[in-house]
Amino acid sequence: MKNIWILIDNRAGSRHQAEGIANYLNSANTSVIYKKIEYTKLASLPNFIRGRTLIGLTQESKAEIKAPYPDIVLSSTRRTAPIARYIKKQNSKTKLVQLGHIGYFGIKEFDLIFTPEHDKNKLHAPNIHYTIGCPHFITKEKLESAYKEWITKFSHLPHPITAVIVGGAIKRHPFSIENAEELAKSIALLKETEGGSLLITTSRRTGLNAEKKIMSYLEKYPHYAYLWGSKENNPYLGFLACADNLVVTGDSVSMCSEATATQKKLQIFTGKNWLTPKHLRFVQSLYDNGYAIELNKNIVNKSTSTPPFLNTAKDIAKIISKI
Repeated sequence: MKNIWILIDNRAGSRHQAEGIANYLNSANTSVIYKKIEYTKLASLPNFIRGRTLIGLTQESKAEIKAPYPDIVLSSTRRTAPIARYIKKQNSKTKLVQLGHIGYFGIKEFDLIFTPEHDKNKLHAPNIHYTIGCPHFITKEKLESAYKEWITKFSHLPHPITAVIVGGAIKRHPFSIENAEELAKSIALLKETEGGSLLITTSRRTGLNAEKKIMSYLEKYPHYAYLWGSKENNPYLGFLACADNLVVTGDSVSMCSEATATQKKLQIFTGKNWLTPKHLRFVQSLYDNGYAIELNKNIVNKSTSTPPFLNTAKDIAKIISKI
């Protein structure tokens, strides 16, 4: 029996990535245990200072990191990397796996590091594996379950149903009103051309003014909206499961990667003077490999072919299982 610890913290995106990999690691020969990490203020210290220690962990979390140590540790964020290195210091036989770049400090101690290929210009080393997009927790089983849960809620909406999943501002790059309007106009053209209805959701990063601008264009079409701050049950998985096609903003690698799991037509909005070169490289990799197409208000793509399933989590799990 191979024992694997997965170090997760309060970052939902990283946690979902780790959970996605765990879906494919759990087997009769493998035992997966989640170690939930909670931090103190010292966790904000740079990793080169935290080193191979448990500095920055609460006493409760420190108590969880003890012998017997596992065969493999999967560190899901940059902040959990020192914990993995601490475990390796206590037990040299433990193999270390890291999701995402951790900088230049300590990378040789990790047996495997997985990071998206749009970060490829940052670092090169034999133990680093570059992937298209990022691992995610969406599976066919989750989508089937979500469909059963939500299809009645959306039964009044005419087909084709387009799920519109809106992110927003990224570091030093706000989501402008102009981009919100451009997104809304493109979706409006889509509905004018193909008919049907909309499932709309926004995020904390969208911003109230941008959200209002989007809805001012789209509220005239049959729709169901779950806007940021709503107290209702989050229908995100229901949107993915019940929609006929999807429009996702390109600011979130996680949202775009998760949308590919539906194998439905996926259109991505990139806007103007908004996404970083890294984001644009990621989106282009989805275009190049047939996972998505560009959303353009002047072009309505009528392709009926089924896109491939971007299953980075499964690919990563296969590699981990061999160490």
